[in-house]
Amino acid sequence: MIIYICYVSSCVGHHFMNAKQAALARKQLERRLAPLRGLSLAVPPRGWMKAIREALGMSSRQLAARMGAAPSRVPAIEKAEVSGATTIRTLREAAAAMNCTFVYAFVPIKPLDDLLRERAAEKAGRDVTRLDHTMQLENQALLRPDLEDERRRLMEILLADSPRRLWEDD
Repeated sequence: MIIYICYVSSCVGHHFMNAKQAALARKQLERRLAPLRGLSLAVPPRGWMKAIREALGMSSRQLAARMGAAPSRVPAIEKAEVSGATTIRTLREAAAAMNCTFVYAFVPIKPLDDLLRERAAEKAGRDVTRLDHTMQLENQALLRPDLEDERRRLMEILLADSPRRLWEDD
């Protein structure tokens, strides 16, 4: 059974998920994306569209006919794919015309929870640095273990709160 959670704010106006909903969404996404993280899928030098078309023995004219496009459009799309100037919609149409499934995903380089912990550590570190600086100016410098305890405390607060706050610049 696959359970889909609405990931975008368009579900209910501009309603954003609370922390528990976001954690559940991260967990579900992580299950789906983790297998892709280690995947090394090099794009063919002349692009996927041309590589698949040629491997199928399909001419650009034949593909254009299957796409309902002018024959001159296929080489243009293939060039645009390589340069990154085409649209997802166009690639999806080309894939369908070659009986392929167009796959599109953002694959995080690390587990999503790790990315949040790193962001929380970064923000908490900045806050503690500012605090340390202020305390030193007041001749009340904190000891390194105290600063580390404060950094951990701030991280826990940030991680318990809505993840949106993590991405706000101070």
